Amino acid sequence: MGLDNENPTLFDKSEERKVSEKELDDNEAEEFDSREIFDLIRGITDPEHPLSLEELRVVDQSLIEVEDSINTVKVLFTPTIPHCSMATLIGLSIKVRLLWCLPPRFKISVTITPGTHASEHAINKQLDDKERVAAALENTHLSTVLNKCIATA
Repeated sequence: MGLDNENPTLFDKSEERKVSEKELDDNEAEEFDSREIFDLIRGITDPEHPLSLEELRVVDQSLIEVEDSINTVKVLFTPTIPHCSMATLIGLSIKVRLLWCLPPRFKISVTITPGTHASEHAINKQLDDKERVAAALENTHLSTVLNKCIATA
């Protein structure tokens, strides 16, 4: 079986975020922002290609909303093609990375950018179902694939 997208378009990576003295001060409380969330997920590897989600423009900082005061993080991701069979796995990789890295106070929403995938509603429903996400993490094969995608982030 061939790849869904054998020749994906590549995009330039963003510059590394400059870290301020205030951010390095452990005694200083700071809010999470969209750039910080982007930095957590930009390096996740695509399941089909040895490329990052940022390089494929599957994730983009402009599609991330953070409301630290009400503990919400919303990430939209854009599959490279409208029938991408890896979209659920990509969304799961993003969600799991954020679940592992963010404080548990956050409600994390990961959904497909509207109008960019043929099965966006079904995939969004799966990604929003806590029991399905937990079951996916208990699946040894799926967990191995997720860990490989997330390892480079």
